[in-house]
Amino acid sequence: MGSFIQVITTTENKQDAEKIAKRLVERKLAACVQIIGPISSIYRWKDSIERAEEWLLLIKSKENLYEEVEITIKKMHSYEIPEIIALPIAIGSREYLEWLKNELK
Repeated sequence: MGSFIQVITTTENKQDAEKIAKRLVERKLAACVQIIGPISSIYRWKDSIERAEEWLLLIKSKENLYEEVEITIKKMHSYEIPEIIALPIAIGSREYLEWLKNELK
């Protein structure tokens, strides 16, 4: 059925999260994007410990679309180095995975 993935990124506000999600779904690079937030992130940046309120995007896609997903996110993202990582979807309901397949390029 294809190698499905979940791509994860964060944004600094809900509006940016919604813009990225909408673009990915419109272009059929994502079947679904869940936006969760606000969340608290603590990270090291340029030798300082930072804390930020962010919005988390869980993007359902396919492995062969990852590069386009990454490029799209980077073009729209406000961060110098946005988190963009992908995890394989190891298993899922047949019906849901079929729906994913039909909603993607």
